[in-house]
Amino acid sequence: MKLPVIKHLTEFIAENDVDFVLETIETLEALTEVPSLKDEELDVIGELISNMYGAVEVNKLVQEGMPQKEALNSFMKRVLGSIDK
Repeated sequence: MKLPVIKHLTEFIAENDVDFVLETIETLEALTEVPSLKDEELDVIGELISNMYGAVEVNKLVQEGMPQKEALNSFMKRVLGSIDK
């Protein structure tokens, strides 16, 4: 996951609508079922999906009243904490 990408996507959601990102996630997930995709291509799609899910989570925190910077930091701490376990 890349924090600058998540931040950019969070701003996109704020300016547009979260449904755009959710529909894109669904589309990318459907693409992962193409049998001819190479591992590198699947890795890129997976990274995009992860960043988009991250942006959706950060957007939820912002909608609950948390400032964007704090929401981004909170989300990344949660991600890093889950990796350490």
